[in-house]
Amino acid sequence: MTPFREPQLVGEDLVDDAGRVPGLVPPDDQGQASTAWNDQTNEWEASGDSWASGTGGYNWKPETSAWDSNHGWSGGYDTAPDYATFTTPKKVDIDGRNEDEELNWWDSTVRVWNGRPGPGMLPPVLADLLHHPDHSLFSVSVTAPDLKPTPPASGSDVPSDISPPPSADDLTYSIPHPNAYYCRKHNGWVLLLWKSSSILPPLAKSFKPHHPFPDQNRRKRTSSCIGDGEQPFGQVNKTHHFHLYEKAVDSHQLMPPFRRAEWEVAAQVKQKRRKMTVNSLTGMEGVSPVVTGEAESTGDDMDNEEEGDLLDIYVCCQCSMYCIASDVIPGIIPSKLMDDFTKDRSSNPSPGKKSEEAVMAGWETFITVIENKLWKGESRPLPIGRKTFQAKLGWSPIVREIFEYLGFHLSSISPNSTGSEEMAMVPPSTDSRTPEGRLNRSKLLRAWVELSAWLTDYHRRFAIGLKAYVPHQLWVRAESAREMYQNAIGAHPDQVPRGLIPGTLLDYEPIRGAWKALGLTPTTYSWELLAFAYMAQCRCNPIGTPDYFSHFYGIVKAMQDLGDIPPQELQNLVMEERGRYRYTYEDLQNATKTLGFGKDGALGVDLEDDVPDDFVEQAWRDTVRRAWRDTQDSSDLQRDANDAFRMIAESRGSSKLRSIWADSKHNQMNPSRAYSVLEVPQDVDETMLLTVFLMRIEEQPAQTDKMREALATISEARDSARLRQFLETGQDPGDIIAPTRPDLPRGLNQLGNTCYLNSLLQYFYTIRELREAVAPMANIDIKSLEDEKLSDDDLKRHRVGGRLVTRREILRSKKFVSQLADLFWQLEYCEAASVTPTIDLAKLALVTSRDEEDEEVDRGGTDSSNDTDATLVEDGPTRVHSADSPSSVLGKRPRDDQKADDMVIDSPKSESDGDKAGFVIVSKPNSPRRSNSPRSHRKSISQSKSADPSTSKLVEVEDVEMRESSQAVETQKPPHLPARKTNMASDSIMMFGKQHDVSECMDNCMFQIETALLKFDGLSGSQDKGSVVKRLFYGKIRQRITPMRIEGRSRASIHEKEDIFSHLPINVADNGFDIYDGLSGYFDDVVEYEGNKARMEVALVDLPPLLQVQLQRVQFNRETLQPYKSQAYVKFGETIYMDRFLDSADSQKKARSKIIQADLTARRERIRLLTQDKHAPFIPALDGALGFLSRQENIALPEVDEELIAQMNSEQDVVKLEVEELRAGITKLKEELEDIWREDTQVAYELTSVFIHRGSSPSWGHYFFYSRHLPDQPDMWFKYNDSDVAEVPKDEVLADTTGSTANPYLLVFSRKGSEVIQTVKRFDPMNLEEADA
Repeated sequence: MTPFREPQLVGEDLVDDAGRVPGLVPPDDQGQASTAWNDQTNEWEASGDSWASGTGGYNWKPETSAWDSNHGWSGGYDTAPDYATFTTPKKVDIDGRNEDEELNWWDSTVRVWNGRPGPGMLPPVLADLLHHPDHSLFSVSVTAPDLKPTPPASGSDVPSDISPPPSADDLTYSIPHPNAYYCRKHNGWVLLLWKSSSILPPLAKSFKPHHPFPDQNRRKRTSSCIGDGEQPFGQVNKTHHFHLYEKAVDSHQLMPPFRRAEWEVAAQVKQKRRKMTVNSLTGMEGVSPVVTGEAESTGDDMDNEEEGDLLDIYVCCQCSMYCIASDVIPGIIPSKLMDDFTKDRSSNPSPGKKSEEAVMAGWETFITVIENKLWKGESRPLPIGRKTFQAKLGWSPIVREIFEYLGFHLSSISPNSTGSEEMAMVPPSTDSRTPEGRLNRSKLLRAWVELSAWLTDYHRRFAIGLKAYVPHQLWVRAESAREMYQNAIGAHPDQVPRGLIPGTLLDYEPIRGAWKALGLTPTTYSWELLAFAYMAQCRCNPIGTPDYFSHFYGIVKAMQDLGDIPPQELQNLVMEERGRYRYTYEDLQNATKTLGFGKDGALGVDLEDDVPDDFVEQAWRDTVRRAWRDTQDSSDLQRDANDAFRMIAESRGSSKLRSIWADSKHNQMNPSRAYSVLEVPQDVDETMLLTVFLMRIEEQPAQTDKMREALATISEARDSARLRQFLETGQDPGDIIAPTRPDLPRGLNQLGNTCYLNSLLQYFYTIRELREAVAPMANIDIKSLEDEKLSDDDLKRHRVGGRLVTRREILRSKKFVSQLADLFWQLEYCEAASVTPTIDLAKLALVTSRDEEDEEVDRGGTDSSNDTDATLVEDGPTRVHSADSPSSVLGKRPRDDQKADDMVIDSPKSESDGDKAGFVIVSKPNSPRRSNSPRSHRKSISQSKSADPSTSKLVEVEDVEMRESSQAVETQKPPHLPARKTNMASDSIMMFGKQHDVSECMDNCMFQIETALLKFDGLSGSQDKGSVVKRLFYGKIRQRITPMRIEGRSRASIHEKEDIFSHLPINVADNGFDIYDGLSGYFDDVVEYEGNKARMEVALVDLPPLLQVQLQRVQFNRETLQPYKSQAYVKFGETIYMDRFLDSADSQKKARSKIIQADLTARRERIRLLTQDKHAPFIPALDGALGFLSRQENIALPEVDEELIAQMNSEQDVVKLEVEELRAGITKLKEELEDIWREDTQVAYELTSVFIHRGSSPSWGHYFFYSRHLPDQPDMWFKYNDSDVAEVPKDEVLADTTGSTANPYLLVFSRKGSEVIQTVKRFDPMNLEEADA
């Protein structure tokens, strides 16, 4: 038996007058108190209480604090604060809180005054920190073995060890310390000491605390927070609240002290010297590393050597309880060797033995060897090659290393009976008369205890597999210490129940850190313990209040989010804390955004610590002023601004800002109060307001300052430059037009329903390279252009849009680009809010050169004044298109619903409904650059039908091979439409002749830009591959047409060719599509080819920097034979990935996508038939028919019986169910389709521009344009609405337009990283000032 009892709590009443604590000895063996551990010099005893007064150890003087002012829980303050208080039905026991400190947690002076101990933890967390929660600790006791010495063998030349067997004291000291507990996992020891005492142990000289120790006066009042009778005034705290002070206690000062054994000290010194040598060498540059045997000692080293192991101490701030713990004290044999040997024996058992038995036998052999050495005096070597040794241990590097850790060494011994030498493990000397022998003796004894404790636990754990095994007798007992130390610190399940947490929260990752921050474990959750942990942390570490509330709120919110109803007590506590101005870090982040901080905020700067308080105050005042100007949400915005200002003031610990906020609660002037002070209504005009103000000043001169403050507030609320100037000068300046922000893009004034042209010109201006290319042509001499002579050979070197250009077109184009460059200059330098384009620019943009020639012919003029026969030959095929559907190089689409976009001019605001009814849809004339999308000019060998025979012609076109002539094709005319009233357009509407849609206008402008920039100096090639238009807008596609198999016919050949494109068309007919659906329909479709169906596949070969996607909203109704505008919503985002449409895309993914896309198309078509077809929707139709038949009482309908009624009801359910299943299937298929391409994100394009048409008809409406603020603020957009330009959030651009007539019809994307868009290009005079400086 061990000569000391298990550690237990020692109360203050057991301390004698000299301050000594009774030794840890059995009550029935008091006579041994003077031996063993108690014989050691007791430095703690000798020091008395001097450490507490600063004469020894750490010089700490406890000071009186405000901890004792209140002993209630969260709501138990003596004086209620001026905020709403919620009363929790049940009480949480907690004392030591201070109302003033908790309200002013942000104030450093208050925190210093109270000297709180910092963050703490509850007992369950402490139990896990004392030692690894998955590792068991054992209390070890030793009984003296009943072993007799072995007499020396006759004739043996190896004498027996003459040392006596280990004594009782030797067995006592074989355990490192009375409070040492064995850990099997580490094969080591942990010192654990817990005690209820208001006097802390002596602290290490080197200890420097990061937080003050708890108030000792308060700790003395209660011996323990737990247990009956421990708190004389009743339970005032739910449980302990421990605070960690790392490396605070010197193990030499414990009672009894803990000192390392001699072999451990030697190993530590050796390792320390090695570390010092390495550190010194790494700090010397250019010096070769030299291993030295000695390290120079310094005075600091000597001081450190005087200290023993530095132990952690956990102090409860509410009572006298504290706990001391060490790191793992390694055993003799490293744990890795223990594990390796165990695995080796388990994997390679002897024949006839189980793996468990082999492990037991192996370790028992080592124990037997030690016992033979220490108790039987056996000193003979152990031959490693003999059968007994091999059977029990085997021989391996692991076995050798274990023996060497025990002090044995490998050596050859004298020849055996066969005459050959043997290798054997020679035991160490254990002669108690020599220092070396005593060291080896104590080392072997420690190893014997450790191996015996390990084996005892192993036998307990694998008892089932060892039922038949007869174990070696062990003289060491190992009992689990977990319950003992859990009970002592208050972490036992009987003290802190487990299993109360909702199952969904136990392993919920988002709040894993919250439990740790609050010093709590999720397995020990109860609402009382959670509330106590939160309030205790706020009490002991006030600076962390926002952090603790964030975690506390996060746990309560997680309960709600996961479907569990938080206890009412926790809900009330959250509301109470909110009423006490508690906020989370998420609230703080939102507060910084509210005041305009952040990269995307109004201020454009992050709120760092070095931002001055004055700047923060001004940001708050500016935010309040902006809130005043909001007529709808002014009060809410002002409240948010004030709350944000308070949070930021507290988070910065700024008394100045907090004081400003507090004063504003009572004294802040707001618009409502300002109007009341001046006694005027809020809608008073400024002239009357100034008149009343002057009257009030004259009537009450003593109130002048207050009146001026009221007027200043109103001026800010109205953002009135007039009122501000009046306050500054005392003179009324009259109405003032506020200047436009210099960095804001300028608008374009209308010239008469030219909003679509304005949108296009603004779009061109945002393209940096295009803007720079046309800039040199500003203010060119038109006469010199007219006099410029170009030979026929010059003209033949260039083609634009696949054809030669004429001198007339070149001159016209240069005039246009010159006008465009002048407009761009004004957009950059003009100070006015908007610029007016010239009439000439509008005419040149809207009217094509061919239209101009036709008009001259109609007037009897000529168009040959500037051309010769040489320039008019070799013009490429005229690109005229069917009004029914876009044609194709390889065929035409069979669907009539895919019409080219015919949206044209705005309807004048004065136009009546009758005028609209008679508006004639304008046909599309032949544009020199009509849509360069291959789908809009594909060759159709079969005949196409025109929707309007009076306005359209059909010709056969060759787009890939540019032929010199075109060949007419006869047109089969559809039935004539009824005559419609001709609209008498005003001059303002038709001021430029024929009006075209935006796509045609864009083609005309791009044609003229490319033509104007042609080089005729002989240095450029005929193809002008360096053209800025081609570089920016043109890409390349590969078209492939595969005729469908027809029975009885041989397989037709596959046709394939490449072509260029400037935009990609998307058919917009129905809702429920996104941009990928639309593009998929373009890249894979069924067309008519040579009178038969064929599959048209298109793939992208080369993509341009700017990708233009045209949403074809003009559809054709075959029932009414009229075009109409589709208002369907097409979903698109900020980024589109084109990888799936590349010619080089994964063929397997493409094949899988086609199958899914075909299924999607079929399902959508079925939904369309059920909900939008001629007789659809069927569900309301069936319901209406059923209601009609059911209400017929006067007419006898024998066919209408109960069976028919039931069948009609059933049919409604069938249709409804089918539609629901189809939609669910579509959603699933879309997810599968996107999953296929989820990783393909190399070819990324960013949304840069969105063109909008607002109107219900394709024949009239209004156009405006959105442009992304690139590259500076990609989350901000500009809305260009003619002369008005405003900043808008991206949500407005990406909004769902379902139910609206304002829909996108052209989307522009730029290749990610290309930087082709520079939205804002404004002249900044500050740059000139910096250059002059």
